Amino acid sequence: MREPAAPLDRRRARARVTLALWCAVAAPGLARAADDTPPAPPAEAGPQRFAVHAQGTFTVQATPGFPSPYVGAQSLTPHQAKETADVTVYAGVRPWRGAELWVNPEIDQGFGLSNTLGVAGFPSAEAYKVGSRAPYFKLPRLFLRQTIDLGGDAAPVAAGANQLAGAQTANRLVITLGKFGVVDVFDTNRYGHDPRTDFLNWAAIDAGAFDYAANAWGYTFGGAVEWYHAAWTVRSGLFNLSKQPNQPSLETGFQQYQLVGEVEHRQSLHGHPGAIRLGGYYTHGNLALLRDLIAAHDRTGVMPDNASLRHMNGHGGGYLSIDQELSATVGVFVRASAGDGVTEADDFTDIDRSVSIGAQIAGSAWRRTTDKVGVVALANGISRTRQIFLNLGGLGTLVGDGRLPHPGHEWIGEGWYQLGVLSGVTLTADYQVIANPAYNRDRGPVHVFGFRLHAAV
Repeated sequence: MREPAAPLDRRRARARVTLALWCAVAAPGLARAADDTPPAPPAEAGPQRFAVHAQGTFTVQATPGFPSPYVGAQSLTPHQAKETADVTVYAGVRPWRGAELWVNPEIDQGFGLSNTLGVAGFPSAEAYKVGSRAPYFKLPRLFLRQTIDLGGDAAPVAAGANQLAGAQTANRLVITLGKFGVVDVFDTNRYGHDPRTDFLNWAAIDAGAFDYAANAWGYTFGGAVEWYHAAWTVRSGLFNLSKQPNQPSLETGFQQYQLVGEVEHRQSLHGHPGAIRLGGYYTHGNLALLRDLIAAHDRTGVMPDNASLRHMNGHGGGYLSIDQELSATVGVFVRASAGDGVTEADDFTDIDRSVSIGAQIAGSAWRRTTDKVGVVALANGISRTRQIFLNLGGLGTLVGDGRLPHPGHEWIGEGWYQLGVLSGVTLTADYQVIANPAYNRDRGPVHVFGFRLHAAV
């Protein structure tokens, strides 16, 4: 259901609140930029004991008209513009040797295009599945990370959001427990993984067919273990699913769960670092089989609600992720992923196959050391069973035009330029073109224009 337009005074009030939240994060960066005094060098000391960081991101996306001969309950509509805003605090403390305890309170506001519906590879990963006109509070992360050194060369660890400065050995065991995102640990990628600083499209920052466990904001309860040895890392994790697909509330006792595993190898190509990651997942949850929904439609002529045919089922898939630096200014990445396509989508989006290839170029290549450029091309696909389900009027997690007589791959291209405005502040212009949105060759192509303002301290 589309949100009604708010009265002008209410829209102005929301804009003032959003601006105030963002300025609270941007102000320290502005102050630093105005101060010519060089920062004092860090004192020689042991591991960092505590830290507080913050970020604020404001994103606007708009789409003009595009061919749309019909629309369904979950279709992307033309002639619209939407904004989202979020402010996050990252507070961490080291309670004992090798341990870090982090909490990330956050305030969110805004809507994605068409209430985050209509495209499987949705154009903004800053738009959550739960929108709101007024700012609201949530706690995406509260976790403990324990690092156990196992020997090898020691290397410094830089301070950052959710990371205390210190040192760690090449061989180590890392255990993470609490509430966090599955993709905080798995399917990471140096050049396509953060919608606040690089690509915005969902299928560019994560493997499109990785239906990872999460609530409607992308986080869950669980644990992960990582074993680092020389150039190799082996990861495994157990996570709670949402109680119902694509909903805010999470399981807490692993009645519905997901197992994830990943092997990573780090390599050097002519002195430039890179990594290859191969992962897989198995989900056991209360999910409807697509074939059961299709059979029910064939008997009654009406597509039933997914919830009416849910029972405990299992499904899974896997992904490959590669990132490689080619030079001091150019890096590339490739992702490929596939799922079995037999159940309704659980917690991510309606993609059964996905391939993406992209690159980032640092602005130092043209003497703009704080700028970056990114480009990516990707293709998403679905199983034949899911095509039939959508053509009969079924609704997925994000897509559902009411019919799908002419299915095709969802082709997406994204390009952006990020301008370094001040210390810690960037402004990004983003453009995406989407052919066959929601796998529907009758609709589109869709042009999405966006701007993102980001500040971090």
